[in-house]
Amino acid sequence: MMNARHQLELLSPAKNADFGIEAITHGADAVYIGGPSFGARASAENTVADIARLAAHAHRFHAQVFVALNTILRDDELEDARKLIWQLYDAGADALIVQDMGLLELDLPPIQLHASTQTDIRDAAKARFLQDVGFSQIVLARELTLDEVKKIAAATECQLEYFVHGALCVAFSGQCYISHAHTGRSANRGECSQACRLPYDLADKDGNIIARDQHMLSMKDNNQSANLRTLAAAGVSSFKIEGRYKDLSYVKNITAHYRQLLDEIIEHPDADGPAWQRASSGRSTFLFIPQAEKTFNRGYTDYFTNKRQHGIEAFESPKFVGEAIGRVTRIDTKAGKFFEIERVAPIHNGDGLTWYDAKGDLTGLRINRAEHDAAGEGVDRIFTADALPADLVPGISVFRNHDQAFERALEKKSADRRITVDARFFKTSDGYALTLSDADGVTATAAIQAAHEAAQQAERALGTIRDHIAKLGNTIFTAQEITLDVADAPFLPASALNALRRDAVERLEAARLQAHARPPRAAPVEPPVPFPDDSLSYLANVLNEKARDFYVKHGVKLIDAAYEANEEHGEVSVMITKHCLRYSFNLCPKEVKGIRPDPMTLVNGKETLTLRFDCKRCEMHVMGELKPHVARLQAQIAPQKISFHPTRPGAGVTVQ
Repeated sequence: MMNARHQLELLSPAKNADFGIEAITHGADAVYIGGPSFGARASAENTVADIARLAAHAHRFHAQVFVALNTILRDDELEDARKLIWQLYDAGADALIVQDMGLLELDLPPIQLHASTQTDIRDAAKARFLQDVGFSQIVLARELTLDEVKKIAAATECQLEYFVHGALCVAFSGQCYISHAHTGRSANRGECSQACRLPYDLADKDGNIIARDQHMLSMKDNNQSANLRTLAAAGVSSFKIEGRYKDLSYVKNITAHYRQLLDEIIEHPDADGPAWQRASSGRSTFLFIPQAEKTFNRGYTDYFTNKRQHGIEAFESPKFVGEAIGRVTRIDTKAGKFFEIERVAPIHNGDGLTWYDAKGDLTGLRINRAEHDAAGEGVDRIFTADALPADLVPGISVFRNHDQAFERALEKKSADRRITVDARFFKTSDGYALTLSDADGVTATAAIQAAHEAAQQAERALGTIRDHIAKLGNTIFTAQEITLDVADAPFLPASALNALRRDAVERLEAARLQAHARPPRAAPVEPPVPFPDDSLSYLANVLNEKARDFYVKHGVKLIDAAYEANEEHGEVSVMITKHCLRYSFNLCPKEVKGIRPDPMTLVNGKETLTLRFDCKRCEMHVMGELKPHVARLQAQIAPQKISFHPTRPGAGVTVQ
C-alpha cells in the first residue's frame, strides 16, 4: 500500500478563482483560497460561487481546493461560520484550513480539516494532539529545523505541510499581537497592520543606540528550493507557497519553479529512498523559463531549516531590491537625459531599476528606453521619462526589480496542462465506437451509428481516423497510443469522426469528475485525548465558549481569554519570535562570553517596544501593552464579556 506521505503535493495560493485556475495549469496539486469571510487574509475574499468554479476546474485534474477559514471567532460569529462551512462543502471544497478549535464543536459537514499554521505547531506533542482530535493535515511552524520536522513525522501519521516559499512572518504564527495592541486590527482575525515591516532604532538597556533606522523585524523571503528532497525525506508531503495577496505573475512563476523541482525529485528518487508520486493528474509544460529571482522578494533565506544562521534578516528594506544588474559608469551631466550602465544582462524598455541612495534608502525608476551596446562591451545607455535623480552617480550599484520582458511573457498564456489518454476505435453492431482511457484508469466510451462501408483507399482512411481522434488541442487531454481495432478501413466523414471524439471527451471529463474522491474527514480519537498542558494563557487564542468547551473536554483546567478579548491590560509578550536581534548583532550570550541577555528596546517615533530574551528556548519576546484607545474602540465594536474565569491561569482557579 502506498504511503500517503510519498505523494508529494505542491500547494499554491489563490487570491481568487482565476488565480487558482492558473496555479493548477502551472502545476499545483492543490490550491488554498479564502472564502467570503473568516480568512486570515481579510482582503483576499471570494464568494462561494467563485470557489465552486475553482473546485470544478481543479477536480478535472484530481487537484484539490482548500479553503482558509483560519481566524479566531467570537461567539456571535460561530453560527455564520457553521453555515458557511456547509455552503463551502456543497460547493466542492476538499478541505478546510482552521485555527479556532471552537469549530470542532459545531455540526460540520464531513469535510477534511487542516490545522492552520496559526495553531503554532512547533513540537511533536502538539502535532500528535491535533492529529488525534481529527486533523488530517497540519501546517508546521516556519521556524522548524529538519531535525524537529523528523521528530514530528515520527510521532504522527497525518500529512505534514511546510512553507517552502514566500514572505516570512517574523513571529511564530498565531503569537503576534502587536497589530491588535496598537491598532485594534488583529493578525489572528486577518487584519495585520505589519508593524514588523517598519524601521526601528535598536538600543541597549542603557539607551545606547546599536543601530538606527533599520527594519529590525523584517525577514528575507523564504526559499527552500535547495531543501525539497531533504524535507520530503524528513516526512513533509505538502510543499506550500505563501502568497494569497500576491499577483498573478508571482503565482505562475513560483508554482512553475517548484513544479519543476518536485518533478525532478519524483522522476529521479534516491537509490535507497522511497518512490515518490504526484498528488494530482496531468503534466504541465511551460512557455517561459521559471525564475524565482525575477518575482517580488526581499532577498532569500532558508530560515531555520538548517538551524540558526546569520543572514535571515532584511534590515535594509522590506521592498523588492531585485537582481544585481550592474553599475552606473556615466551620467549625462549636460542635458540630464541619459545614464550608462555596465550591465551583466541586457536591459529592456520598461524595466524597473533600483539602488540605495546616500542615506541607505532604496529608490528607483522605470526605464523609458534602453539602447543596447552596439560595440558588444556590455554597456547600455538608459533614457528616462523624467529628469535623472540627483542621487544617481557613477559607480553606484544598480538592481533590476522589474523585468519587462519576463513580465510580458507571464501576461500571456504561459503554460499548458494535459492528461495523457489512450484511444481505441472499434466496430459495433450498428456503427463505430471510441473508448478513451486516461492515465488514472478512468475510461469513457462514445458511439455513432454508421454504415459499415469500406473505404476505397484504406491506408488514407485509417490515417484520417487517427488524425481526427488525436485532435485534442482544445481539451485537457493529449493522445498517447491510438489503436484502430477494425479489420477493414471504414469510410467515415470528418464531421462524424469529430462528433465521436467530442462526445468521448465530454464523457471522459464527466467520468473524471465523478471519480474525484474528496478526502475523508478523520475521526477524533475516543475517549478524547488530553491536551499536552492543563492550562492555557492568552497565547492559546481562545475567543469563544465553544473553543473553551473543546479544551475543557481535552483536560485543560485553566483557560485564559484570547488577547483580542482585551483583558490583558499590562505589559505582556505581543510578539514571540525565533529571530533574535542579539544574535543578529553578535551579542548572543551563548556565543560571546561575558554578555548578559539584558533587555533591549526598539524605537519607532514615539513608539517604544521592550525586547526580552529567553535564551533557554532561543526566543525573543517583544513586550507591549494594549493601547487605551484600542480597548475603548473594541468595547464599542464587541461589547460582550469573554472572561472564562476571574483570574489568570496559575492562580489556582479551576474551570468548571
